[in-house]
Amino acid sequence: MRWYIPYGNPTYFIWLALAIVPLMIGLLYGRRFRGYQTIISLFFLILTFGGPNWRTGIALIGYLAYQVILVAVYSKYRQRKASPNKGWPFVLAVILAIVPLVIVKVTPAIESGRQSIIGFLGISYITFKVVQTIMETRDGIIKEFHPVLFGQFLLFFPTISSGPIDRYRRFLADYDSVPKRADYLNLIQTGVRYVFTGFVYKFILAYIFGTVLMPGIEQRAILAHGFSWNIVAYMYVYSLDLFFDFAGYSLFAVGISYLMGIKTPMNFNQPFKSKNIKDFWNRWHMTLSFWFRDYIFMRLVFFFMKHKVFKSRVTTANVCYVINMLIMGFWHGETWFYITYGLFHGCALVINDTWLRYKKKHQDVIPHNRFTEWFAIFLTFNVVCFSFLIFSGFLNTLFFGPSKF
Repeated sequence: MRWYIPYGNPTYFIWLALAIVPLMIGLLYGRRFRGYQTIISLFFLILTFGGPNWRTGIALIGYLAYQVILVAVYSKYRQRKASPNKGWPFVLAVILAIVPLVIVKVTPAIESGRQSIIGFLGISYITFKVVQTIMETRDGIIKEFHPVLFGQFLLFFPTISSGPIDRYRRFLADYDSVPKRADYLNLIQTGVRYVFTGFVYKFILAYIFGTVLMPGIEQRAILAHGFSWNIVAYMYVYSLDLFFDFAGYSLFAVGISYLMGIKTPMNFNQPFKSKNIKDFWNRWHMTLSFWFRDYIFMRLVFFFMKHKVFKSRVTTANVCYVINMLIMGFWHGETWFYITYGLFHGCALVINDTWLRYKKKHQDVIPHNRFTEWFAIFLTFNVVCFSFLIFSGFLNTLFFGPSKF
């Protein structure tokens, strides 16, 4: 048996088709074969975390047991009568939930690139699901905890490696029900379209930009020994490769979820049509950006305002923008280019909000027409592409790393 990275090989889709057809037939006739869905989930988890990857499979099992017990204990605490929704139990639960991820992220930085033995593919996205469940349990939005259903939510195989990041209550509503036949037929139609679009994105367009064009441009940029137009070319090619590769993966995950009767949220919404940087983050990797918005940014704003850390709401928002995006940068990795990428976007959001406030006050003198909208899209696209150039680490290779050529 071969072992697969999810959606990384067309053969993986043959296994998918064979596995989900019985589930689809059941849904068409008003039944969800939950036992069968569990079996095929285990099968695809074994394809990813078995064989030569067995150590990561063991790490996943240990991690799952740890998080299920943690959330169960905190949920039981919150279900007690007159249980407070604040204080050290909540903070402790969140800290304990993110400790494994922190260890996995920090280990390569302190041990010369060595990977942590508790790491596995998708640990970040599962951790985000755990943390949001704890926070919504604390807020009283989630009132009951079902360990098996929670495990199904965490290990939902179409999205386990890189998202999209679903919400527990939304997932549970789909998992506990069967869509009407007409609704499910629409899901099938949309899901198949997403899968075929994903093939075009990931296996054709991402291949052209990432495999055909990028190596030659990278070589010419390095041989130029400094700034050149090849760096600009690399910036655009890398940005498009990043988009088509990740958007293609996300379309696969959403499309397969739809075929299974689960309406996993979309991750991309034409991000290169964004008119400003905030609009971009409402379109790019949406489930991640919304997670950071809801569970870090908004809670930081509430905390700072409650404790009157800053007098101005504008200052509060600006500081939280920078902190929020810096955390996102550190989450990608402890390198100067990831951290700079986060700081860049934090500052860009501050500048964007400052401009929007200024524009609102001077509507009578600042034109708004089709040209200004197209210019805004052009400017945002180039700002984003420059940030991706930083994110790529190519500047580090170009100016600080050993030459490959």
